[in-house]
Amino acid sequence: MRAASVRLERLTKRFGAITAVRGLEMAIEPGEFLVLLGPSGCGKTTALRMIAGLETVSEGRIYIGEREVTQVLPKYRDVAMVFQSYALYPHMTVAENIGYPLRVRGVARAERELRVHEVARTVRLEALLDRYPGQLSGGQRQRVALARAMVRRPRVFLMDEPLSNLDAKLRATMRAELRHLQHELGITTIYVTHDQVEAMTLADRVAVMNEGELRQLAPPEKIYNDPDDLFVAGFIGTPPMNMLEGRMRDGHFVCGALKLPGPGGAGSDGLVFGIRAEDCRIVAAGEGKVEAEVYASELVGDHTLVHCRLGADRLIAKAPKNFRPEIGARIGLDFDLAHAFFFDARSGRRLRC
Repeated sequence: MRAASVRLERLTKRFGAITAVRGLEMAIEPGEFLVLLGPSGCGKTTALRMIAGLETVSEGRIYIGEREVTQVLPKYRDVAMVFQSYALYPHMTVAENIGYPLRVRGVARAERELRVHEVARTVRLEALLDRYPGQLSGGQRQRVALARAMVRRPRVFLMDEPLSNLDAKLRATMRAELRHLQHELGITTIYVTHDQVEAMTLADRVAVMNEGELRQLAPPEKIYNDPDDLFVAGFIGTPPMNMLEGRMRDGHFVCGALKLPGPGGAGSDGLVFGIRAEDCRIVAAGEGKVEAEVYASELVGDHTLVHCRLGADRLIAKAPKNFRPEIGARIGLDFDLAHAFFFDARSGRRLRC
């Protein structure tokens, strides 16, 4: 299979007065697994459908390889799309579903059968070729949909939330299957999801979108450890990053009883201090940077999440799994300030120290 680069230049889509995608600029390398991530309504699926040719482009250009395809019909773009609903034909067997794209292209029966069996082996469906979709599990139907896309040997895979209909355990299994399969095939893949776990585990790079705009494009570890703005910082991470809003006074960030060295050059207007739960350490009351009250605690397998109350604000700290604080207990909180963030409260822009 031949992988292709994909390039988007100022890609824009309007529906009447509503701009769903605004000036999207992106270059995807051949063989790359790129995830479009964001909340519902952020424009990620609209962007994918424009790449597929299922939505017209209001402004901008789309290139697959060196060829501009902005006005090219979907069937001539050499891409294959996997939908959230699988879109399998219930009256066709697994083999017939997989081979259907070849049949409509007039591929000879002998070659069609050869390619169907070849791709079925790749996704471990050889024993199920005579079954119908209604006789398959969700994970098996998902593999049929993938095989049907693969059998065409496209240059680009487009995937629109393909795992969202599966239960949590099967999603975890299929994430590993997808990542391994894409690595083996080396096909350029653009994958849409609102699930940050999928994005962080699958992607070579993540494109975080909000309100039709690209907010950050980077490898997963950089998105998590070095967010560009308040939206990205708050959207990525489980639990979400702690955010405390305060002001600058005499070179320090102040929020209630909390006082920390502030970012250089920041004005006195509203600031947001951000820190992740794993960078908050629980100490004895009266120690650390600030004192707090235990609001609740959750045992989450190998660690405990402790919900703390600082006046009107809340903060989550990660503690060892055997930590069992009483609700209402007073504790101290210390922070690893090397992993702290400051943002402008109005613009959301990251303030780099």
